[in-house]
Amino acid sequence: MSKKNQELARIFERMADILEFLGENQYRIRTYRRVANLLSELPEDVESAFKTKKLHKMSGIGSSTLEKIEEFLRTGKITKYEELRKKVPESLLELLDAPGVGPKTLRIAYDKLGIKTKEDFIKALKEGKFNKIKGFGPQKAEKILKGLEIWEKSKERIPLIEAHFLAQEVLEHMKKLGNAIQNISVAGSLRRKKETIGDIDILVSAPRERWAEIHEHFTSYDGVVEVLAKGETKSSVVLQSGRQVDLRTVEPKQWGSALQYFTGSKQHNIRIRDIAKEKGLKINEYGVFRLDTGERIGGEREEEVYELLGMQMPPPEIREDWGEIELALEHKLPRLVEPKDVKGELHMHTNWSDGVNTLEEMVHTAYKLGYQYIVVGDHSQSARVANGLDPERYKKQWKEIERLNKEYNPKGFYILKGAEVDILPDGSLDLPDEILEEMDFVIASIHSRFEQDNTERIIKAMRNPYVNMIGHPTGRQYGYREGYPVDINKLIEEAKRTNTALELNTQRMDLSSENVRKAVEAGAHIGITTDAHSAKQLALMPLGVGLARRGWAVPELVINTYDLDELMKFVRKKREKLARA
Repeated sequence: MSKKNQELARIFERMADILEFLGENQYRIRTYRRVANLLSELPEDVESAFKTKKLHKMSGIGSSTLEKIEEFLRTGKITKYEELRKKVPESLLELLDAPGVGPKTLRIAYDKLGIKTKEDFIKALKEGKFNKIKGFGPQKAEKILKGLEIWEKSKERIPLIEAHFLAQEVLEHMKKLGNAIQNISVAGSLRRKKETIGDIDILVSAPRERWAEIHEHFTSYDGVVEVLAKGETKSSVVLQSGRQVDLRTVEPKQWGSALQYFTGSKQHNIRIRDIAKEKGLKINEYGVFRLDTGERIGGEREEEVYELLGMQMPPPEIREDWGEIELALEHKLPRLVEPKDVKGELHMHTNWSDGVNTLEEMVHTAYKLGYQYIVVGDHSQSARVANGLDPERYKKQWKEIERLNKEYNPKGFYILKGAEVDILPDGSLDLPDEILEEMDFVIASIHSRFEQDNTERIIKAMRNPYVNMIGHPTGRQYGYREGYPVDINKLIEEAKRTNTALELNTQRMDLSSENVRKAVEAGAHIGITTDAHSAKQLALMPLGVGLARRGWAVPELVINTYDLDELMKFVRKKREKLARA
């Protein structure tokens, strides 16, 4: 997303927050939030989209909104926003980014308790001042405090998706140097696809005489707000987002050993170096050497570092000393799922519910990504805030799907009828079986009662013959909430028994890598999804695959590596199995 898009989206989101805080018109609040979504997902620079009048044709952007966008593009600010900001203490607005703290909660704090700062808000929660207010109590206060703690911690590290996009922008900038750079890659925890990243590490190999030019180019990137260090082998900068990026340069002959070293993890590297010593070798970022003579015997290729130790090269995602070294020594590492294995998207939303893009736009994007199929999984009726569909609206949507299938089926692409159906508090589903039976693929998810143990609730949903996958099974959303109480081992056991997949939701980072590995070891199926609410988000699938690889996921247990016939066999197998039961 361009900086202007990002800033404008933030302004419209903030205007909606302030209006909600002030108790203003709900229609305008919803409009501003939708505009914020549209701008954040706009695939091109907003200034270009405005000049070509693409914005003028977008549903949800009216004349009043266009005037505000034009003012911002002309002056760098929006007068309406500046007026609204004066009506709410700025330090209170900061809290709106924290989970569990909405504009209404802040309004109560402001009106009833006279709170005007974040510090006063936290102090009032801890001292039980909210307990005197109707609708609040110790449990709610504790929940908000916990949410604030998660939020503060999340600011210390970068979520994988954010780190990925920041790194890609820097990589594109560096690639402008052309043949000055021989190799370039992210390293560290980002290359290992950890859910959160500390600093972003980028490694470059190039002839030594080009290093000064490379570091000059890196530190002059227009997204840089501060240069922390600038040297011949390493430079560090801070981006406008506040995130740090480190760039290291090595000679081409050192590329493989440096990439291995700077990818980590620390525990993995310690074990590798111990094995090297046992074999009379020394490994560091400069290469592989004989201990007795100091002779350099390798290091240009990363694979070579491991080959010289008599090992397979473990994929970066599993280099955590989780057993990968022992298997690599025996040449028994499994083939992990790869992005090229994925044949379809199982969970995405259109503007029929809370998505930004039309069904046709989502379908076209998925087709261009080379998929064989896509599941249309808009929310069911209980999700009122997400404009969930009732049975009649699903039937209308099916007609549009049928129309599009006539166009796309001859091209080898199939649009599957589906839904993300709510699991109600008693474990029943938000849609009747006669509607679910007509669908090709059904996701069942929890969107309420996060405080209760939801194990049996989900298990009951799994036992419905028409539920093919449990959406975000633990309810976790990194940086927002930890998830609800649930016995993941029981869910995995029941998932295998009922032939129900568990979702690895890329954006929520749920399942965790630990839980993916538990599922894989138990022989339960998973589905990797983007849960895309815009066409742009469909491109997040490779990150989801990276998260699955961290959990040692193999293609045969990832259901969207199946071709369409295999996927439909998976669906039929459950229906037949539970029908017999």
